[in-house]
Amino acid sequence: MPGDLILLTGGTGHIGFATLSYALNAGYHVRASIRRPESVKEMKAAPSIQPFLQNLSFVTVEDITKDGAFDEALKDVVYVIHLASPLAKNAGDDMENNVVQPAIRGTMSMLESALKVPSVERIVITSSEAAVIPVMAMAGKPTDEVFDQNSVVPKPSGPYPNPFAAYIASKVLSLHATQDFMKEKSPSFTVINIMPSFVWGKNELATTPKAAVSGSNARVLEPLLGVKSPMGLPGTTVHIDDVAMLHVEALNPKLQGNQDFTANSEGIEGLEWNDVPEIVARKFPEAVKSGILPLGGSQPTLRLKYDASHTEKVFDFKFKGLEEQVTNVAGWYIELVEKEKMGQAKA
Repeated sequence: MPGDLILLTGGTGHIGFATLSYALNAGYHVRASIRRPESVKEMKAAPSIQPFLQNLSFVTVEDITKDGAFDEALKDVVYVIHLASPLAKNAGDDMENNVVQPAIRGTMSMLESALKVPSVERIVITSSEAAVIPVMAMAGKPTDEVFDQNSVVPKPSGPYPNPFAAYIASKVLSLHATQDFMKEKSPSFTVINIMPSFVWGKNELATTPKAAVSGSNARVLEPLLGVKSPMGLPGTTVHIDDVAMLHVEALNPKLQGNQDFTANSEGIEGLEWNDVPEIVARKFPEAVKSGILPLGGSQPTLRLKYDASHTEKVFDFKFKGLEEQVTNVAGWYIELVEKEKMGQAKA
C-alpha cells in the first residue's frame, strides 16, 4: 500500500525509471538498487521525481547475480519491483554468460534473498512477451495461435544464433526458473510477472536526440529518420505509462498474487508498423517539413496474436493505442532536437 517501502531494481532503464516515478507519485517510499553510485545524481535531477526526493533512497548492488546480493537491500522492504536484466546489445560473443545466465541468476538472487526477509509480501518481475511466445513466431513463422499469460514456451538451449535469440531465451528461462522456485519453496510472498511487448514512450533520462534513438524507441524513431529496416518485427507495442502503471498497481494486496499479466495494445491483431509515418505526417507536419523527422524509412510487420484483454479486465483500463504512443515518442524527440539547437545557438 502507498507509504510502504519498495525495493526497485533497474531504475536507470527506460521502464525502470518510469516505474520509479509512478511509484513515488503514488505515495510509496522507494529504495532504488543501483550498480553505479554515479547514477544517483542523474536520477535525482529528473523533474518528475523532484517533489518526492524525501521518499527516495539508494542502495548500491554492483553484482545482482551473486548469492545474497540483495540481503541487506531488502531490510524492512514490503514490496519488490525487479526490472534489472541484461540487454541483448551487451551480449558480445559469449551470449550464454553475458545475457542468459545473468538474467536467470539475477532473478534467483532476488528470490533467494527475499526468503530471508519476513517483511517482503510481493515481488513484481519484469518479464516479456518473449517469455510466452515461441521464438519462431517472434521471427515471423505464420501461426493462428493466440498467445497470452498462460502460454508455455519450452526451455531453450544454446548456442544462440544472435543476441536477440539469447535475450528471448533469457526471458523464457527466467520465467521457468521463477515458476520452479515458487513451486519448490512455497514462500510467504507472492510473485507477479508483467509481460510487455515493445515498449514505446518518453525516456526521461535520455536527454539528447541521440540518446532517444535507443531500445524499443529506436524501432519507432528510425523509420521516421529515413532508416529502412530489412528485418520484420512483431506488430506488438505498448505505451511506457501503461507498463509503469501495471508494475506498481500489481502491488495492491487486493490483487491475487502468483499470476501473470501481458501488456500490449491494439487488440489481438496488433498494429501495422508502417502506419507510424502517416501518424507523424498528420500530427507533426512542420517537423516533417523542416527535416527533424524526414520520414522515408520503413519497418516490415510480422503478424502474431498477443492477447492482453485479461490485463485490461483485471486492472479496469484500456491500453493506450498506436496514435498516442507515436505522438508521445515523436513529440518528445522533436522537443529534444529543438532544445539541442537552442543550446548550440547560445554557445
